[in-house]
Amino acid sequence: MSRPPDMLQGMLDLLILRVLGLEPMHGWALGQRIRQMSNDVLQVQQGSLYPALHKLEEQGWIAATWGQSENRRRAKFYALTSAGRTRLTLETAQWERLSTAIALVVRTTEI
Repeated sequence: MSRPPDMLQGMLDLLILRVLGLEPMHGWALGQRIRQMSNDVLQVQQGSLYPALHKLEEQGWIAATWGQSENRRRAKFYALTSAGRTRLTLETAQWERLSTAIALVVRTTEI
């Protein structure tokens, strides 16, 4: 993932869960959707994306099925599981709390 320096660990998991919360999709489309939704700021490299997908699948947060992509190629489609939806809710709340705290520090005018 091309990312801002020192991007918090676990961020890719949250991004994947969030995008798959919209609809099931295959890996390449998932990476493109993250790029699109971030206005081209975040670009997930395959070397980061597929290991993250595998890890999330092992944790039971996403499930994969084989299907056909838009260009008629065989592709693995990923979807959130019930446990994944629960995890997404938890991760989103944690991210909102953390990002608010970071914003408070960054925006502080006292030096």
